[in-house]
Amino acid sequence: MERQIDLLHGRILGSLTGLALPIMATSLVQTAYNLTDMAWIGRVGSSAVAAVGAAGMYTWFSTGIVTLARMGGQIKVAHSLGENEAGEAARYGQGALQLTILLALGYALMVNLSAGKLIGFFGLKSEKIVWDAQIYLRITCGFILFAFLNQTLTGLFTAIGDSRTPFLANCTGLAANMILDPVLIFGVGPFPRMEAAGAAAATVTAQMIVTIVLVRKALGEKVLFDKICLWKKTPLKYFRTIFRLGIPSSLQSMLYSGISMVLTRMVASWGDAAIAVQRVGGQVECISWMTAEGFGSAMNAFTGQNFGARLYGRVKKSYMIALGIIGMWGIFTSCLLIFGAEFIFTVFIQEPEVLPLGISYLVILGIGQMPMCEELLTVGALQGLGKTMSCSVITILLTGARIPLALILTGTGLGLNGIWWALTLTSVAKGCVFVMYYLWVLKGLPGEEKSIKRRVTDL
Repeated sequence: MERQIDLLHGRILGSLTGLALPIMATSLVQTAYNLTDMAWIGRVGSSAVAAVGAAGMYTWFSTGIVTLARMGGQIKVAHSLGENEAGEAARYGQGALQLTILLALGYALMVNLSAGKLIGFFGLKSEKIVWDAQIYLRITCGFILFAFLNQTLTGLFTAIGDSRTPFLANCTGLAANMILDPVLIFGVGPFPRMEAAGAAAATVTAQMIVTIVLVRKALGEKVLFDKICLWKKTPLKYFRTIFRLGIPSSLQSMLYSGISMVLTRMVASWGDAAIAVQRVGGQVECISWMTAEGFGSAMNAFTGQNFGARLYGRVKKSYMIALGIIGMWGIFTSCLLIFGAEFIFTVFIQEPEVLPLGISYLVILGIGQMPMCEELLTVGALQGLGKTMSCSVITILLTGARIPLALILTGTGLGLNGIWWALTLTSVAKGCVFVMYYLWVLKGLPGEEKSIKRRVTDL
């Protein structure tokens, strides 16, 4: 089986699913990373979960920063390959990787210089939780270079039609993480008990292993990476294009996580246990949203190459096929969270006073899974067309509505559940708006006959 999938010819369903399934599997592996950490750290206690949850907000925030490089690079590599411009694709990939390294080093320095203030934002009440959160933050963000490289390399591999390599790399990292978590968290043999710091060290080590695997595979790849020289200067015009496409998605992601931080501070007013519930619930929800985001990444590459090649009919048909597939996944995860809430939550935290809060969170969250999946798929398709700005505007407006909506709902007697309902209601709204908007965009694309005529004329 070849690693690169031809996205421009053949059956759409076969090409799309051939690309998407390894990406979705990679997303599930990354989810397993998070769930493995949470399952082990949960056995230390809800206070440790709260510490990891607070610090983890900044690792989530960092994904918005690397998105600046990853998104612009992935889109333009896909467009360039669709236009049969391998040299241009290599320059965009080279610029994306160089920018990724600079962003990672800057973020690591900033976080370590201001870790105390960053954790202090959440207003945590326990000194031990605050200390553990700072340690976790310094380790995970201090070595954020590996996580950044993994995301950009994954985007570039996906753009060339190779989703198997990131999957295999992440499986290797997961195996390492599963071994290291209990050893470093609880202490085995010569290793001391490190608790939250151990979880951070295990995560960083696993990410480092993923980077090594991806780089080794890239060194032997002949479509894109063999033409990239990181030590060579990339012309400024390529960075300008990467910035133009990447900034909207980057701001969207950073504002999204920033809004979540504000909501986390609101959650903290119900106590540190509420933070732990939010952390566990958010990681469980990764089963849904990371998989949908993975399918969206496949749509990004598929749409990008076919849009670059002006195969507009394939662009339209692929979206309708993907919409049905990801819709079924969303329904499945909704049922899983709603009907399996108690069983799922007790895997991570068994404290009786925390359990009812966790069950309520998962049930309310479960209601919005299907529209959230449709949203993430559609965002990927829009990004493949280069419409990163419209994605950001819609996401920022509707996600920003969570804060006033949460304030209103928590004052109605719903209490903490009002915040969870604000998340679900806005997810439903975003799913509906994105699907309707993309269908409108598709109507503006030329039909199959006109697109073929344009390609013949260009030749």
